[in-house]
Amino acid sequence: MTIRAPAEVFPPGEFLADELEARGWTQTEFAEIIGRPQKLVNDIVNAKRAVTPETAADFAAAFGTSAQFWMNLETAWQLSKVPARDDSIARAAKLRERFPVREMVKRGWIPSGDLVEIERSVLSFFSIPSIDAPIEFQHAARRNYQKEVSAHQWAWILRVKQLATALKTPAFSGATLRAKIPDLERLMAEPEEIRHVPRVLMECGVRFVVVEPIPASEIQGVCLWINENRSPVIGLTLKGDQIDKFWFDLWHEIEHVLNGDGKDHPVIDNFEEPASELEDESENVANRSAANHCVPLGAMKDFILRHDPMFSEKNLLGFARIVKRHPGIVAGQLQRHTRRWELFKKLQPRIRHILTQTALTDGYGVNP
Repeated sequence: MTIRAPAEVFPPGEFLADELEARGWTQTEFAEIIGRPQKLVNDIVNAKRAVTPETAADFAAAFGTSAQFWMNLETAWQLSKVPARDDSIARAAKLRERFPVREMVKRGWIPSGDLVEIERSVLSFFSIPSIDAPIEFQHAARRNYQKEVSAHQWAWILRVKQLATALKTPAFSGATLRAKIPDLERLMAEPEEIRHVPRVLMECGVRFVVVEPIPASEIQGVCLWINENRSPVIGLTLKGDQIDKFWFDLWHEIEHVLNGDGKDHPVIDNFEEPASELEDESENVANRSAANHCVPLGAMKDFILRHDPMFSEKNLLGFARIVKRHPGIVAGQLQRHTRRWELFKKLQPRIRHILTQTALTDGYGVNP
């Protein structure tokens, strides 16, 4: 038998009728050959019955073809009868493939609704004209390391911006922020003092918000500016929820603010990435400043030289009192400098539940 690939789609019954005619077989004879009722053969010839896997196997045995050939004919015929779909399904799939729609609806960032309403809400949230359009923030968008900004990350950044815009703060003053550094450092001795951080920053004109990260967003902090680059914003995820990580992340972003970083594009930070992947000198500057505020670098290096590799809790606690830092902050810096992440982890308390009481927060069970 010659297997045909028709330009048009026909029911399998037409192919069956052609094969019977070519062999001079009647429907009754063919029914006897395959051991099936004559009515079944007639119904298939007249497109009243579909070819099943069983009948396909019988036809293949009789004509010396494959059962798959007859099943392909049947599938093509059935698909040809399905009305053409509009692009709504493809658009819905593309929307969810690119954007964290489920998480945005769950978090209340966009309202739930039908496909059209959700697409409209997503485009409005990202301020883009179409699903495929690039997402932009002010003038340009780039990261401080060699990866493109994903839509998941943009969603988090834009939520930070939304919340920050709602905050009322005085005009930003870099001089005031520098003058407040000692006040912030005094808050580093006890976890409970962290609750004052949002107020101190607000007094300097810095808007501070906490937004729980979107899964797989790989982001921990951002520095950006709003109101025509007059008002700085610091956003943190509080990922990790440890006192040392919070203070390092905060001082890192404060350094970006003081340096005027993030005016042309948000400075996006993922502090878990290796330093070797950083491509911007501003990140190295911010890292050094953050480490020095957590524990003065000279004192930290001296402590390590005196005690490495036998660090005792007693010595660490005594050193923490000298530098007026919580032991967990000192432990975190010791881990960073020595790359021994197991050291004194029990001294690093959680602080998220303290900070979210006073900081404008989205997520972690808090609705802004």
